Amino acid sequence: MTKSQACSRGRKCSTVDPDRGAKRHALLAVILCSLSIAGCGGTGAPRPAVTADQAAEAPADYVIGAGDNLEVFVWGHDDLSTVVLVRPDGHISTPLVEDMRAAGRTPTELARAIETVLTEFVRSPTVTIIVQQFVGEYAQQVRVVGAATEPRSLNYRAGMTVLDVMIEVGGLSEFASGNKAKIIRRQNGNEVVINVRIRDLLNRGDMDQNVRMQPGDVLIIPESVF
Repeated sequence: MTKSQACSRGRKCSTVDPDRGAKRHALLAVILCSLSIAGCGGTGAPRPAVTADQAAEAPADYVIGAGDNLEVFVWGHDDLSTVVLVRPDGHISTPLVEDMRAAGRTPTELARAIETVLTEFVRSPTVTIIVQQFVGEYAQQVRVVGAATEPRSLNYRAGMTVLDVMIEVGGLSEFASGNKAKIIRRQNGNEVVINVRIRDLLNRGDMDQNVRMQPGDVLIIPESVF
């Protein structure tokens, strides 16, 4: 029976498209491309030359530095608990613990070190270190130099980005060449330069420029040349 004869008897006619499967795969690829975080090319502004390793988040463990204000709390022993300032030499002294190195250690590491000393005087001591005022090690800071409103050193925070840094330094100065800014980073013993267009980030909301910072980064913002 021919196709026309089958249709004439009221039967449902259908034509199988051999390319239907290919078309479906193509449509699925377009949908996935549009949902992709990285995008699939497009005509937008190019991303800065930053690798995943360069923009990775640094470890969140805080490292104590000279100038930090610490609360040393010994559970069940108020007479041994105190608040101390880390001296310029990086050491602290607390009741029964003299000249303990604090700088370069995390609060947890320092607590365990104090517990070790206190075991000579107290049975099973439990120590908690609370950092009340943060300064941090020099290598844990982020420094902003050049044409920022308030260029200065900042305490690094886990997850800190260029936008966070610019908020803390009050944004760009009047004559800043924000789109020529650079992040200088020490990585695996080498110096890495990351270009970042800060003016586009602040004025146009170009979040591709919102690079993740790392401890020790130096953000350099040049002035415009007239």
